[in-house]
Order: sequence, then C-alpha cells, then structure tokens
Amino acid sequence: MAIISSSFDESNIPHSRKELRIVDSKIIAEEKINKNLNLARPISLKEFVGQEQIKSSLRIAIDASKYRNEALEHILFYGHPGLGKTTLALLISYEMNTKCRVASAPSIERPRDIVGLLLGLKEGEILFIDEIHRLNKLTEELLYSAMEDFRLDLTMGANRGARCRTINLPKFTLIGATTKLASISSPLRDRFGLCQKIEFYSTEELQQIILNFSNLINLQLNNDACYALAMISRGTPRIALRLLKRVRDYAQVVQNTNNISLDIVQKALNSQNIDNKGLDNLDRKFLSFLNLNKNPIGLDSIAAAMGEDSSMLEFVVEPYLIQIGFIMRTPRGRQLTSLGQKYINSKNEKF
Repeated sequence: MAIISSSFDESNIPHSRKELRIVDSKIIAEEKINKNLNLARPISLKEFVGQEQIKSSLRIAIDASKYRNEALEHILFYGHPGLGKTTLALLISYEMNTKCRVASAPSIERPRDIVGLLLGLKEGEILFIDEIHRLNKLTEELLYSAMEDFRLDLTMGANRGARCRTINLPKFTLIGATTKLASISSPLRDRFGLCQKIEFYSTEELQQIILNFSNLINLQLNNDACYALAMISRGTPRIALRLLKRVRDYAQVVQNTNNISLDIVQKALNSQNIDNKGLDNLDRKFLSFLNLNKNPIGLDSIAAAMGEDSSMLEFVVEPYLIQIGFIMRTPRGRQLTSLGQKYINSKNEKF
C-alpha cells in the first residue's frame, strides 16, 4: 500500500505530464514519410539493424502474445546510451499494433503522476518509461501491483479518515529503459518478464546504419568513408549518425558537395578534433592525466583534477577507452594500459 496524499482525488489525477508523448503505431509509417519522425528510426523489427538475439526473443514474445490475444509481458532494456532502447520500444508498439505512451522517469515527480499515467492507459497499450532507475521509491512501489496484478492499491486520507481503495487497470505492457541496471531495485526488476541487454554494434552493422541514413538524407557515401565513420563510432548508432551529420555539414558548406569521400571524412573529423581512434579532446585529456601518474588513480581524484563530473567520466568517457583496451579499472582505481601508454606517447594521430 502506498499513501498518496490526504487530499487525493481521482478526478484530479493528471493523465499526462510535460514529458509524456503518445505514439500511434498505425501512423508511424505515414509520419516517417512526412518526416515528422526521426528518419534514422526504422519502422519495423525487420528494418532494425543489429541486436539479432534480442529481435529473435522479441519476435517470439510478440507472436505468442498475439496468438493468445494477451498483452505483451513487461520488458526491461538496459545498456549504454544511444544503442536503440527507445527505438525498440516504439517498434514493439508497431508490431503489436497499439499505442506507445512515452514518459521520462525524472518527470514523474510524485506518486500521483504515475497513477495518472496508468489510469490513462487502455487495454493492450504500452507505457515506456525511460531512465526508469530514477523513479522515486513511492512511485516504484505503486508499480508493483500494477505490473503484477493490473491494479492500484491506494490509501487515501490520513489517520482515522484513511481508507483503502483498489482500482483495476487494463492489461498493459510496461517497457523500461535504463543505463544503470544495478540502480533498479530487485522487486521492480523481477517483475519484468523479459530483461534484455542492448550490446554495442559491430563495425559492419554500423556501416549498414550509416549507409541507410545517408540514403535517406541524399548523401552519396563511398565504402571507405562509410567504413572510417563506422570504425570510430564507439559501437553506438547515435554517435555514428552524429558524426555523419557533422561530415555532411562540412561537405556541403566547405566542399559544396553531397558526395562524401574518405578525404572529406578525414578533414571534417580533424576540424572536430577527432582522431583516427575516434577520441576527442576530453578522451585525450583523460589519458594524459593517467599518463602523468604511474599508479592507479581513483575516479573522484581524476574528475577533480580535470574539472569534470565523475559520473560523466564513468558513463561517457571510460566505456570506450576500456573497450579499446586503453585503460583498465582496478580495485585501487583507473590505470593506463600498455596500449594506452603507446597511444598517448605517440603523436595524437589524425586522419
């Protein structure tokens, strides 16, 4: 049971928040044609590049749900930012031929906000909550019975005037996305029927994503240019498309062309201070600081010396440097590897 407030009034429950938007799967394709949605987003699971194991699991779950004419099980996606968690949620709504209501956990400030969202759902609809690990405790507890038994157990009033009320909910699907799986409490995590980690993408998959998007924005990208961009995109489609857009800007403004060659990619990325390893100034600053200290250093000490936020370094800078073998985490702190040492001691290569 969760105490909402002494003045709880069901008629005053908000049915939407400023961060809530509704996506109707029936008009996704039409909106894409009209360019009202991000052109980089596919409109079906078949079009989604990469994550084959996840797509296979989702395909089975979706087909089974349709076969039984039931709501899809609750799904939790976790992984680094930019890997397609939101896109997969929207594709699931398309495949289920239903609406997806999209909300951000930080915007769900009070328990009554989640009550409003849940009461606004219809049978079979999907509620997608991004950064779900940031829900507060009372809000999270309200989700327990909603997810498991499709009901809300509310305590209204206070002291002797308190009374309990149960509100039945339509059978819905909750899709949560998080970059910090460990920050989600065990009771909430256990209520998801499917828990899927979104992995980094291979170079070949990123090449296909870059090529698909370049065709949509009328860019002619040769194979060498496409491969070079894929190699420095950190296994992340969001970064790949961001770099492609910067290359497009450079090509159209400086070179006055839509034909992208390797030479143009090199010059465009050099202008952004991105080298042939995909590292920018912040990455090199991080490595240079570790190079000055031969012993492992704690993250907070590194952040203080660099004047940066430790969480940003941990979740934005470090993952790729670990992925390419330039740094390692030890019980005593972060330490430069021999590969990182070799890189930082050489010239900061550029294309």
